[in-house]
Amino acid sequence: MGDYEQLNIQWYPGHMTKARRMIEENIRQVDAVCELLDARIPRASRNPDIDAIAAGKPRLVILNRADLADPAVTARWKRFFEAQGLAVLETDARGGRGVKDFAPALESLLRGKRLEYEAKGQVGRSLRAMILGIPNVGKSTLINKVAGRKAAAAGDKPGITRGKQWIRVNAGLELLDTPGILWPKFEDPEIGELLAVTNAVKAEILDRETLGANFMLRLRKMYPGAIEERYRFTPDPEANGFELLEQAARKRGFLVSGGEADIERMAITLLNEYHEGKLGRLSLEEPDDGSVADRA
Repeated sequence: MGDYEQLNIQWYPGHMTKARRMIEENIRQVDAVCELLDARIPRASRNPDIDAIAAGKPRLVILNRADLADPAVTARWKRFFEAQGLAVLETDARGGRGVKDFAPALESLLRGKRLEYEAKGQVGRSLRAMILGIPNVGKSTLINKVAGRKAAAAGDKPGITRGKQWIRVNAGLELLDTPGILWPKFEDPEIGELLAVTNAVKAEILDRETLGANFMLRLRKMYPGAIEERYRFTPDPEANGFELLEQAARKRGFLVSGGEADIERMAITLLNEYHEGKLGRLSLEEPDDGSVADRA
């Protein structure tokens, strides 16, 4: 990406190990696995352990925060996952879009399982699904919307869900909420960085100036118009990320004593404005820049 600064990110707190063990112990109790991804970064937000953890279970991929992602790119990701034989649902859990389709999508996915239970005389038996996802991808918010009540603790801090919770959606469907889990290490530093940009891991643990500078380079490559519209300058193709941050800081009037640009303040502002959707609907990964399966 040119002048791209590498950030080394390691992330695997002890509770993640406990969470994975709990998920593996409970997978036998469910009929399906719902895999919640961030629609802006479906590859980076996908736990590569999922195929091993959910082996043999029908899967529903939920592309959440679709309201913040580029709709054309999300449509391509939807086709990408469907080509792998996975059911796909787009949602905006916070606003509620797509949530009403969640239960019908699961019912359709598990129609064969329902018939199997009925053939065994278990008419009316509830179908059970597990919700899996990395921290802060919107699991609890989605569950609360689906259940129509505050059934799961939700918050914007990664990893607020601690233990397992069974939540009854309707007479025929129960969900198992689980703590968000990440994988032991990021083989590709870019994945950890994308998780930090989208707030799945705390940006405070990183050098935010470098994170912001790298994000500027990504925007210049993928959405230069977003820089022009929001920060009122055309990004120089030869500039490095810190120079782009400095230019944006000057445009915003973020100066410190001596007339120096306040790059740290600009980096924090840039990341916050992206989180708030003020830069527009931007997807940071495309399905053809590396198969999701490549990281498994």
